[in-house]
Amino acid sequence: MQFKRQVKAEESINLTPLIDVVFLLLIFFMVSTTFTKETHLKIDLPEAVGDLQPTLVDQIEVVVDAQGGFSVNGRALVNKQLATLQAAIQDIGAADTSVPFIITGDATTPYQTVISVMDLAGQLGFANLSLTTRQPEEADSSIRTQD
Repeated sequence: MQFKRQVKAEESINLTPLIDVVFLLLIFFMVSTTFTKETHLKIDLPEAVGDLQPTLVDQIEVVVDAQGGFSVNGRALVNKQLATLQAAIQDIGAADTSVPFIITGDATTPYQTVISVMDLAGQLGFANLSLTTRQPEEADSSIRTQD
């Protein structure tokens, strides 16, 4: 008696549902993700009266936002540590300490943060240091005359 061997069917995993799920997850994450530009810091400058200075091409500008985050020449830094700020200033070319060093701080920035940036600039040898302010608005004048 001859027995006929049964042919085993190939066992395989159907990948179509898996690919569908992956594409649905991809679409979900693309739709739900918000894209923000991290390089811009929102700052509110303090006010001061004086003449405007012309902006120079060769300068180092450090922007300090209200939370104490730093940006050097428009490039936001990854953290709020002074060592990172020092490395960023040295990357820009701090070998020439005669270039103007401009500190732009938000009006609500902690005073200690601005002083720390000024101290760091002094340690690096910058002598031409300036702070940025904005002109006060006439409507915000606190001195009013009464008739």
